[in-house]
Amino acid sequence: MVNLLGMAEFAHLEVTDGVGTIQLDRPPMNALNEQVQEEIRDAASEATERDDVRAVVVWGGAKVFAAGADIKEMADMSYPDMVKRSGALQSSFSAVARIPKPVVAAVTGYALGGGCELALCADIRIAADNAKLGQPEILLGIIPGAGGTQRLTRLVGPAKAKELIFTGRFIGAEEALSIGLVDKVVSADQVYDAAFAWASAFAHGPVFALRAAKEAIDRGLETDLETGLEIERQQFAALFATQDRAAGMRSFIEEGPGKATFEGR
Repeated sequence: MVNLLGMAEFAHLEVTDGVGTIQLDRPPMNALNEQVQEEIRDAASEATERDDVRAVVVWGGAKVFAAGADIKEMADMSYPDMVKRSGALQSSFSAVARIPKPVVAAVTGYALGGGCELALCADIRIAADNAKLGQPEILLGIIPGAGGTQRLTRLVGPAKAKELIFTGRFIGAEEALSIGLVDKVVSADQVYDAAFAWASAFAHGPVFALRAAKEAIDRGLETDLETGLEIERQQFAALFATQDRAAGMRSFIEEGPGKATFEGR
């Protein structure tokens, strides 16, 4: 693997065969302090910009995804302090959500608070059977501040999101699967491999079509149906300017479906 962020201490990007892995590495629990947040932003920016990254895995390691924010760092912060910091906190996670490529979170152990919010920024989540997810901020007298009230609600619906956020309880992998918080559950030793395999499926895919699909879905969720349809129409038409579209249609006519070679142009 090639370390693309050699100066990063706790969150770095590695690339293998078209798949970029954003690796969190702040033992023992990957607590998401300000430095980690900014390194996540840098890794997401690298993943966005590099042509050799076609899909992304977000991975906390074999034992824990991320157990939440660094409470020791936050405990002494005042209201003015958090007014200054909260925008950067949200935008560091949003940088992951806005990677214009397929993104999968590989969740082992705890994904709590900010860890759960980071997982929510991925397109899908593959969890270990030992995973515990939740938004326990209410137990600290606060609410989720890095997208939890918004992304969780859009994913599982307002009633379930309120129940989880109001109580702050942890849920296991099977319950998370049943409510749509995660998309697949595998044994703990298979989580990264399963996530990498999912991402690898897009390593030679039509880059601009995947980007357009993700943007149409994500932007469409933010607006009404008619506006969403217009976003889709524009993205659909724009793809007719790409070489991949021409190659895909030519291959379909000459060889049948699923045999096209895409070059990302």
